[in-house]
Amino acid sequence: MAALRLPRKPIKTQTQTLTRLISTTTQSIPAETLNFESGDTPFTSLRTTHLLKSLLHLHLVTFDPLVDVGIRVMRSGLMDNPLTRKPLLAAIKATVYDHFCAGEDLREANRTLQGLWEDGLRGILDYGLEDAADNDGCDRNLKEFLKTVEATSSLPPSSVSFACVKVTAICPIGLLERVSDLLRWERKEPSFQLPWKLHSLPVLLDSSPLYHTLSKPELLTETEESDLKLAHDRLSKLCETCVGAGLPLLVDAEYTSVQPAIDYLVYAAAMEFNREDEPFVYGTVQAYLRDAKQRMVSATEAAEREGISLGFKLVRGAYISRETTLASSLGVASPIHGSIRETHECYDECASFMLERVARGRGSVVLATHNVDSGRVAAARAEEFGIGKGNPRLQFAQLKGMADALSLGLRNAGFMVSKYLPFGPVEQVMPYLLRRAEENRGLLSSSALDRQLIRRELIRRLKQGMSGRE
Repeated sequence: MAALRLPRKPIKTQTQTLTRLISTTTQSIPAETLNFESGDTPFTSLRTTHLLKSLLHLHLVTFDPLVDVGIRVMRSGLMDNPLTRKPLLAAIKATVYDHFCAGEDLREANRTLQGLWEDGLRGILDYGLEDAADNDGCDRNLKEFLKTVEATSSLPPSSVSFACVKVTAICPIGLLERVSDLLRWERKEPSFQLPWKLHSLPVLLDSSPLYHTLSKPELLTETEESDLKLAHDRLSKLCETCVGAGLPLLVDAEYTSVQPAIDYLVYAAAMEFNREDEPFVYGTVQAYLRDAKQRMVSATEAAEREGISLGFKLVRGAYISRETTLASSLGVASPIHGSIRETHECYDECASFMLERVARGRGSVVLATHNVDSGRVAAARAEEFGIGKGNPRLQFAQLKGMADALSLGLRNAGFMVSKYLPFGPVEQVMPYLLRRAEENRGLLSSSALDRQLIRRELIRRLKQGMSGRE
């Protein structure tokens, strides 16, 4: 049975989407962009109180014994005890929450975003929603995503660079697992028919992790097919709302057990909304996966044959422990690169591949990295390809509270840079805060650079103040 095709939606506002963000020039970016060894620090434009607070928080979140205690407390029964819950939430809000999150509601998040915009950075607002178990939860989550997108209309033009969504929040997680199983079996057995499958792009290769599906899965039931259509409709509704707001949409990646279904939904939406000269729906590539570059190349080349261009957010990946534990339990090789060096190399190769597409006007990329070396490599490649300052097809992004020196250094060079801004009630974003606390152990280099440069800037201001009084 031939794959079903959705009609492409006419998008009148997409042409303005990129130019809305920032005007472009032809001036290239110097390769020595991120030289922090001498001269002014990237933090010269920030207030002293902001720097002092950031320095304190960075020391707290990189002190392992304190982080261990904090993680145990956040996962303990103390969070359920009425006597201890309120003071613990207050302590969390005053420390890690304020450092990594933008606020408890849209009003607070907008205030944070306004401050970033004044500092020459943009924001990616993300309401802190976790996985949905059923359609009711998916519908509630969609309303929050739509509300977030619609709220950007009251913000300064170009202050928000992207909308973002977790597919696991708008499609039941169990259904994503079922669809992923079926897509993996289809890859193993090409004659296997999926009557519900829309015309999309390739999501798996022979080198992809297929070990999750050991036997032929049952076809989707009528109810599951109906639920899958609802998931398509939710993503399409979100895309349409983003189009109206002039905001491209970033779709987050997850673990390999559900990623095939996520890629399938994302590429189906890309077939519907992307155009040859402008991506609108961006998937996410996780460079720590061994098959990351090959899958990205395969999808990109297939998209070009279809007459559309793709946009990707490129990350390293956040589920190392989960992926390696599962692979080990099944007695198969891990889907993760064997070393951090190999992951860095894969990231830089994927970035170079997309930068070459950007230079030809055939794709867009968001380089979401906290690694200064990757930032330097990308800046040099951008210069080599003649990608101009402010070209909206190339953007960088970092999480709020992390790698600020990298963000500000790239901003100073003329790149478009955004900070990822999770927001929501403290207890609602606790899973996010736990991930940040655990992942920070692997990001000591970027936080160490931030601490070093903040101290240098504070000392410079202190000396300047003392000399002014003499």
